[in-house]
Amino acid sequence: MKICIYGASSRSLEEIYYTEAERLGALMAQRGHALVFGGGAEGLMGAVARGVYAGGGEITGIAPRFFDEPGILYEHCTELIFTETMRERKQLMEEKSDAVIVLPGGIGTYEEFFEILTLKQLGRCSHAIVMLNTNDYFSPMETLLKHTAQERFMSENCLEIFSVANTPEEALEKIESYVPQRGNLKRLEDYNK
Repeated sequence: MKICIYGASSRSLEEIYYTEAERLGALMAQRGHALVFGGGAEGLMGAVARGVYAGGGEITGIAPRFFDEPGILYEHCTELIFTETMRERKQLMEEKSDAVIVLPGGIGTYEEFFEILTLKQLGRCSHAIVMLNTNDYFSPMETLLKHTAQERFMSENCLEIFSVANTPEEALEKIESYVPQRGNLKRLEDYNK
Protein backbone atom coordinates (compact mmCIF):
# COMPACT_ATOMS: atom_id res chain seq x y z
CA MET A 1 0.00 0.00 0.00
CA LYS A 2 1.18 3.54 -0.70
CA ILE A 3 0.81 5.67 2.41
CA CYS A 4 0.93 9.45 2.25
CA ILE A 5 2.50 11.11 5.26
CA TYR A 6 1.82 14.68 6.33
CA GLY A 7 3.97 16.09 9.13
CA ALA A 8 6.26 18.78 10.45
CA SER A 9 9.45 19.89 8.74
CA SER A 10 10.77 21.47 11.94
CA ARG A 11 14.21 20.60 13.31
CA SER A 12 13.52 21.80 16.85
CA LEU A 13 10.92 19.43 18.30
CA GLU A 14 11.10 17.13 21.30
CA GLU A 15 12.98 13.92 20.44
CA ILE A 16 9.92 11.68 20.94
CA TYR A 17 8.35 13.10 17.77
CA TYR A 18 11.36 12.16 15.60
CA THR A 19 11.76 8.76 17.24
CA GLU A 20 8.13 7.78 16.68
CA ALA A 21 8.14 9.11 13.11
CA GLU A 22 11.24 7.10 12.22
CA ARG A 23 9.74 4.04 13.89
CA LEU A 24 6.60 4.50 11.78
CA GLY A 25 8.76 4.55 8.64
CA ALA A 26 10.62 1.40 9.70
CA LEU A 27 7.31 -0.39 10.36
CA MET A 28 5.93 0.74 7.01
CA ALA A 29 8.91 -0.79 5.20
CA GLN A 30 8.74 -3.95 7.31
CA ARG A 31 5.07 -4.41 6.41
CA GLY A 32 5.69 -3.76 2.70
CA HIS A 33 4.16 -0.29 2.48
CA ALA A 34 5.58 2.50 0.31
CA LEU A 35 5.94 6.13 1.39
CA VAL A 36 4.50 9.12 -0.47
CA PHE A 37 5.52 12.40 1.13
CA GLY A 38 6.51 16.01 0.56
CA GLY A 39 10.14 15.16 -0.07
CA GLY A 40 11.64 16.98 2.92
CA ALA A 41 14.92 15.86 4.46
CA GLU A 42 14.24 17.39 7.87
CA GLY A 43 11.59 17.19 10.55
CA LEU A 44 9.12 14.36 10.88
CA MET A 45 8.91 13.97 7.11
CA GLY A 46 12.64 13.26 6.96
CA ALA A 47 12.44 10.95 9.98
CA VAL A 48 9.76 8.78 8.36
CA ALA A 49 11.75 8.69 5.12
CA ARG A 50 14.89 7.58 6.99
CA GLY A 51 12.92 4.77 8.63
CA VAL A 52 11.49 3.59 5.31
CA TYR A 53 14.89 3.84 3.62
CA ALA A 54 16.64 1.87 6.37
CA GLY A 55 14.06 -0.88 5.89
CA GLY A 56 14.55 -0.98 2.13
CA GLY A 57 11.13 0.50 1.33
CA GLU A 58 10.02 2.53 -1.66
CA ILE A 59 9.93 6.33 -1.27
CA THR A 60 8.17 8.82 -3.53
CA GLY A 61 8.94 12.45 -2.75
CA ILE A 62 6.79 15.19 -4.26
CA ALA A 63 8.00 18.77 -3.89
CA PRO A 64 7.56 22.13 -5.55
CA ARG A 65 10.57 23.09 -7.64
CA PHE A 66 11.37 26.05 -5.37
CA PHE A 67 12.28 23.52 -2.65
CA ASP A 68 15.12 22.20 -4.84
CA GLU A 69 17.88 23.73 -2.70
CA PRO A 70 20.86 22.03 -1.05
CA GLY A 71 19.86 20.12 2.10
CA ILE A 72 16.10 20.67 1.73
CA LEU A 73 15.03 17.47 -0.06
CA TYR A 74 15.58 13.88 1.04
CA GLU A 75 18.36 12.45 -1.11
CA HIS A 76 17.35 8.77 -1.06
CA CYS A 77 13.94 8.98 -2.71
CA THR A 78 13.18 6.13 -5.09
CA GLU A 79 11.32 8.71 -7.17
CA LEU A 80 11.36 12.50 -6.79
CA ILE A 81 8.65 14.43 -8.59
CA PHE A 82 8.74 18.21 -8.94
CA THR A 83 5.65 20.38 -9.17
CA GLU A 84 5.24 24.08 -9.85
CA THR A 85 2.95 24.81 -6.90
CA MET A 86 2.08 23.58 -3.42
CA ARG A 87 -1.48 22.89 -4.60
CA GLU A 88 -0.23 20.65 -7.39
CA ARG A 89 2.00 18.89 -4.87
CA LYS A 90 -0.93 18.06 -2.56
CA GLN A 91 -3.03 16.79 -5.44
CA LEU A 92 -0.27 14.45 -6.63
CA MET A 93 0.34 13.21 -3.09
CA GLU A 94 -3.33 12.29 -2.84
CA GLU A 95 -3.45 10.70 -6.31
CA LYS A 96 -0.33 8.58 -5.75
CA SER A 97 -1.39 7.21 -2.35
CA ASP A 98 -3.99 4.85 -0.96
CA ALA A 99 -4.11 6.13 2.63
CA VAL A 100 -2.98 9.07 4.77
CA ILE A 101 -1.28 9.22 8.15
CA VAL A 102 -1.08 12.70 9.67
CA LEU A 103 1.83 13.25 12.04
CA PRO A 104 2.15 16.24 14.36
CA GLY A 105 2.86 19.43 12.49
CA GLY A 106 2.13 23.11 12.10
CA ILE A 107 -0.21 25.08 9.87
CA GLY A 108 0.94 23.35 6.68
CA THR A 109 0.11 19.95 8.19
CA TYR A 110 -3.22 21.23 9.50
CA GLU A 111 -4.06 22.57 6.06
CA GLU A 112 -3.22 19.23 4.43
CA PHE A 113 -5.30 17.32 6.99
CA PHE A 114 -8.33 19.57 6.65
CA GLU A 115 -8.19 19.49 2.86
CA ILE A 116 -8.10 15.68 2.66
CA LEU A 117 -10.81 15.49 5.35
CA THR A 118 -12.99 17.91 3.34
CA LEU A 119 -12.44 15.93 0.14
CA LYS A 120 -13.49 12.75 1.93
CA GLN A 121 -16.54 14.45 3.42
CA LEU A 122 -17.54 15.53 -0.09
CA GLY A 123 -17.09 12.01 -1.45
CA ARG A 124 -14.08 12.98 -3.59
CA CYS A 125 -11.62 10.76 -1.75
CA SER A 126 -11.93 7.35 -0.12
CA HIS A 127 -8.53 7.14 1.61
CA ALA A 128 -8.20 5.95 5.18
CA ILE A 129 -7.15 8.98 7.24
CA VAL A 130 -5.38 8.42 10.56
CA MET A 131 -3.92 11.03 12.91
CA LEU A 132 -0.89 9.71 14.81
CA ASN A 133 -1.38 11.25 18.25
CA THR A 134 2.25 11.15 19.41
CA ASN A 135 2.66 12.71 22.86
CA ASP A 136 -1.10 13.59 22.84
CA TYR A 137 -0.36 16.24 20.21
CA PHE A 138 -3.71 15.95 18.44
CA SER A 139 -5.90 15.65 21.56
CA PRO A 140 -6.84 19.37 21.50
CA MET A 141 -7.76 19.07 17.80
CA GLU A 142 -9.93 16.03 18.58
CA THR A 143 -11.70 18.11 21.24
CA LEU A 144 -12.15 21.00 18.79
CA LEU A 145 -13.62 18.73 16.10
CA LYS A 146 -16.04 17.16 18.58
CA HIS A 147 -17.05 20.64 19.74
CA THR A 148 -17.53 21.70 16.10
CA ALA A 149 -19.94 18.79 15.62
CA GLN A 150 -21.72 19.40 18.94
CA GLU A 151 -22.32 23.01 17.91
CA ARG A 152 -23.60 21.74 14.54
CA PHE A 153 -20.96 23.51 12.43
CA MET A 154 -20.34 20.07 10.93
CA SER A 155 -22.15 16.77 11.06
CA GLU A 156 -21.36 14.09 13.63
CA ASN A 157 -20.78 11.87 10.57
CA CYS A 158 -17.56 13.78 9.86
CA LEU A 159 -16.08 12.40 13.07
CA GLU A 160 -16.38 8.92 11.57
CA ILE A 161 -14.34 9.54 8.41
CA PHE A 162 -10.96 9.71 10.16
CA SER A 163 -9.45 7.96 13.14
CA VAL A 164 -6.82 8.62 15.78
CA ALA A 165 -3.99 6.29 16.79
CA ASN A 166 -1.59 6.63 19.70
CA THR A 167 1.25 4.47 18.33
CA PRO A 168 2.74 3.76 14.88
CA GLU A 169 1.57 0.15 15.20
CA GLU A 170 -2.01 1.23 15.86
CA ALA A 171 -1.91 3.70 12.97
CA LEU A 172 -0.82 1.00 10.54
CA GLU A 173 -3.38 -1.46 11.91
CA LYS A 174 -6.13 1.10 11.26
CA ILE A 175 -4.84 1.68 7.73
CA GLU A 176 -4.49 -2.04 6.98
CA SER A 177 -7.95 -2.94 8.28
CA TYR A 178 -9.71 -0.04 6.55
CA VAL A 179 -12.25 -0.94 3.88
CA PRO A 180 -12.68 1.83 1.29
CA GLN A 181 -16.23 2.83 0.57
CA ARG A 182 -15.56 4.15 -2.93
CA GLY A 183 -18.65 2.52 -4.41
CA ASN A 184 -21.03 3.54 -1.65
CA LEU A 185 -19.81 6.82 -0.23
CA LYS A 186 -22.45 8.60 1.76
CA ARG A 187 -24.32 11.32 -0.05
CA LEU A 188 -23.27 14.91 0.65
CA GLU A 189 -26.59 15.65 2.34
CA ASP A 190 -25.91 12.84 4.83
CA TYR A 191 -22.94 14.80 6.16
CA ASN A 192 -25.07 17.87 6.69
CA LYS A 193 -27.70 16.24 8.91
